[in-house]
Amino acid sequence: MSTSRSSARRALRRLPLHAAAALTVVICLFPVYWMVTTAFKPSTDIQSYDPRLIPRAWTFDHFQRAVGADGFALFWRNSILVTLSAVLLALVVALGAAYAVARLRWRGRRQFVLAVFIAQMAPWESLIIPIYIISRDTGMLDRLPTLTLIYFMITLPFTVIVLRGFIAGIPPELEEAAQVDGCTRAGAFRKVAFPLLAPGLMATSLFGFITAWNEFTYANFLIIKQQDSRTLPVWLSSFQSTFGTDWGATMAASTLFALPALAIFLALQRHVTAGLASGGVKG
Repeated sequence: MSTSRSSARRALRRLPLHAAAALTVVICLFPVYWMVTTAFKPSTDIQSYDPRLIPRAWTFDHFQRAVGADGFALFWRNSILVTLSAVLLALVVALGAAYAVARLRWRGRRQFVLAVFIAQMAPWESLIIPIYIISRDTGMLDRLPTLTLIYFMITLPFTVIVLRGFIAGIPPELEEAAQVDGCTRAGAFRKVAFPLLAPGLMATSLFGFITAWNEFTYANFLIIKQQDSRTLPVWLSSFQSTFGTDWGATMAASTLFALPALAIFLALQRHVTAGLASGGVKG
């Protein structure tokens, strides 16, 4: 009897936490739900003064208009190319930097780590003007490689921080044992430590992909004349005209835009928590 009472008391004490968690989930997911349902609503229901949580009718006309818009396939390809290139480049560079910080002892190591943390904390929006001037003076405006380098710089500090902590969490004795068996330092890392880095690589890849995939400001300011070099976030503004915004097509395009990031998150979610937790290990 006492056990059931104690369980009931614990449940009552946890009730405010569960209610707060449920409220947080509703607040976070409601805009997404409204975006998706608006994409399926007829235009007359979207402009109605009596909005409904559940649409009375469903239509795919907005999706057909979004997919049939000029440049949809081209801008989709541009976003995929820029995002994947930036993420892969950040992983390669950050992996070497993180290993050097976590495993090696060299002069200036702490200062380097501090600089990486400062770069992570810096607001990248404050660098728009200097980056624009540098891109203009070097002839790098209106080019996808420019966006790739910028997204690489944005995602690199976080990738180094997480991979550093993850490498520090792997016992160095494993690599030392492989070196005793005849492996070089690089061979020991590739055969022993690298397979254990999968959760950290997945977590950083997901963060980098979402950051680069959703970035709008730099893509809008640096791609001016060559409209064929635009990315999907900039393309979303094409549904605005002098007559207003086509909300149905905009919400349909936004839903299609969110699908790749959602698919990658669902595929990697099992590794993300372990990767971020291991990235917090002190090296």
